[in-house]
Amino acid sequence: QVRLVESGGGSVQSGGSLRLSCAASGDTYSRRCMGWFRQVLGKEREGVASIDSDGSASYGDSVKGRFTISQDNAKNTLYLQMYSLRPEDTGMYYCVAVRWRRCDGAIPGPYEWPYWGQGTQVTVSS
Repeated sequence: QVRLVESGGGSVQSGGSLRLSCAASGDTYSRRCMGWFRQVLGKEREGVASIDSDGSASYGDSVKGRFTISQDNAKNTLYLQMYSLRPEDTGMYYCVAVRWRRCDGAIPGPYEWPYWGQGTQVTVSS
């Protein structure tokens, strides 16, 4: 089992930055893919970024060049650094994980992640 706890959300103005963190506990040593999803009320969940154990990362088209996913394996922590935030980045951001598989240069669909955090809200005002 893997437990995920996000932090770092908040309210910022357009063009601002935020860094989200996700503390992972439990079986974090197996080969795994981790990532970030976001959801706006009434819309489908959107894959933001994913990262393999070796650090290989993938990004959704809407965040490429603005967001960076990273991890500190010693601290079992996943990060999402967000720059140049836009109002359309507003939503609940979830940390996700799946064991025993690689991301392999993609962001698996929302039903492929068995582990989800509780979410942290990001609000970007214009």
